[in-house]
Amino acid sequence: MLGRARAPVRLQCAASVRPLPRRAFAISAAARKKIREGPGLEDFQLGQDGVYAPIVVPKGRQTAPKPAWLKAKNPLQKIDVSSPQGANYVKLKKDVKRLKLATVCEEAKCPNIGECWGGGDDGTGTATATIMLMGDTCTRGCRFCSVKTAREPSPLDADEPVRVGQAIADWGLDYVVFTSVDRDDVPDGGADHIARTIEHLKREAPQILVEMLSPDFGGDTACVARVAQSGLDVFAHNVETVERLQRRVRDPRAYYAQTMAVLQHAKEVNPSVVTKSSIMLGLGEEPEEVLATMRDLRAVGVDIVTLGQYLRPTKRHMKVSAYVTPAAFDEYRQMGEEVGFAFVASGPMVRSSYRAGELFVKNILEKRRSDAEEAAV
Repeated sequence: MLGRARAPVRLQCAASVRPLPRRAFAISAAARKKIREGPGLEDFQLGQDGVYAPIVVPKGRQTAPKPAWLKAKNPLQKIDVSSPQGANYVKLKKDVKRLKLATVCEEAKCPNIGECWGGGDDGTGTATATIMLMGDTCTRGCRFCSVKTAREPSPLDADEPVRVGQAIADWGLDYVVFTSVDRDDVPDGGADHIARTIEHLKREAPQILVEMLSPDFGGDTACVARVAQSGLDVFAHNVETVERLQRRVRDPRAYYAQTMAVLQHAKEVNPSVVTKSSIMLGLGEEPEEVLATMRDLRAVGVDIVTLGQYLRPTKRHMKVSAYVTPAAFDEYRQMGEEVGFAFVASGPMVRSSYRAGELFVKNILEKRRSDAEEAAV
């Protein structure tokens, strides 16, 4: 056998090479899943030099199961259409589809959609909805947000301000919340587009209360002023988290000092506007840091603050560090009231636009409107 000549080795092109037996590639189901999904944003952090570096995650670290107080009933389940709340919900749902409006409420499957669209538990309260402007693609990539991102999203729809304004004017809402993606690809960040939408709506239906959850426009004060002076009733811009965690949680183009400056400038150019911000909890913050953030918000004139539990949208987003108990949220509410906010919404399921038309908030706006009319007389 040792003396037998071996056949010459022939090289073959890739197209003619037979695939190796399946067992040669045998890997575990877990490994296949990991390869298929790939690394997520939770596997990286932004270093001081602007380069993403890997995070060492301790072995065995798992996201804890959701506690009972977060296991809300699916808001999209069939509701009792014979009730006032159900009738309001169904009407708004049909109108959204007919008018081809994009709502954060539906796209994010918000657990509060039945309550907000239905006008409260009995259907007699203020019906609210959150409409998203300037498309569904953002130029930023915050680690908590599931909105699509791109450097150059589709161009702005020039007809949107008039179309949306006229559609909502006939909608029958008491209170509407506009929000939008960040559009750093547009010279003014979309400030004029947002302002024209609000102006058209106010001309068509001046009685509707309008809240704008605004971008930061890269800190451009002229853009902030354009939106703040557009006729809106509430100027909202979220700080999202405490100062220490900003760089870990948000896109580097959004940061703590800039957020405070935006909120302060909105109040300075329009003292009558109600300013509002929101804080997510469960990201690794400490109670004293939350209190410091609330004090900073009050120092720049913010009137309303909301606090809610961060929930991980997908496995590619940052993990939940802790689930904050309802009792702790009550304590944060008390802190906010002691700091001096006119209104504090604090709870696990609270979101930045949660119950935006709460009777208390409406009373604030209507009282200010009445005072302004009396002063003019």
